[in-house]
Amino acid sequence: MSTRAEIMLPEFDREMPRTRKILAAIPADKMDWQPDDKLHTIGWNANHIADCAGWTSHVIDYPEFDIQPKDCEQPATPEMTDPAEVLALFDKNIASAREAIAGVSDEELAKPWSLLMGGQTLFTITKEDCLRTWVFNHLVHHRGILSIYLRMAGIDSVSVYEA
Repeated sequence: MSTRAEIMLPEFDREMPRTRKILAAIPADKMDWQPDDKLHTIGWNANHIADCAGWTSHVIDYPEFDIQPKDCEQPATPEMTDPAEVLALFDKNIASAREAIAGVSDEELAKPWSLLMGGQTLFTITKEDCLRTWVFNHLVHHRGILSIYLRMAGIDSVSVYEA
């Protein structure tokens, strides 16, 4: 019988190289491009994707995360302006995430995990659901946004579903 981690890893191993292809296609001169003043830039989305991958270990290792902690600085999306630096952070976070997933037990993945804001619980789900929803799916969601932004900015987009 497969563990939950063994079931999750093939999806992870399919989607992360696809995401890397999109990040690698970002030209340095387009990091500040945005389709509208009310929407994030290409650079913000790229940084957010690289950062999302790094959430994996925290989800596995801790029972909660506070997005607006009372006693310390609020976590922020990185603000790297060089696509190569964003790609390096993504690669580092993906390696760490894969190692964390490969080593986690079914019992740990079944434990509750909560998202807090200022100490107040916004929601509680299992660690497995958090990884699937707020790491895997959230990252792929922003990959889709980034792909569209690149096309709108005139960049020949790399298809994530080509071999």
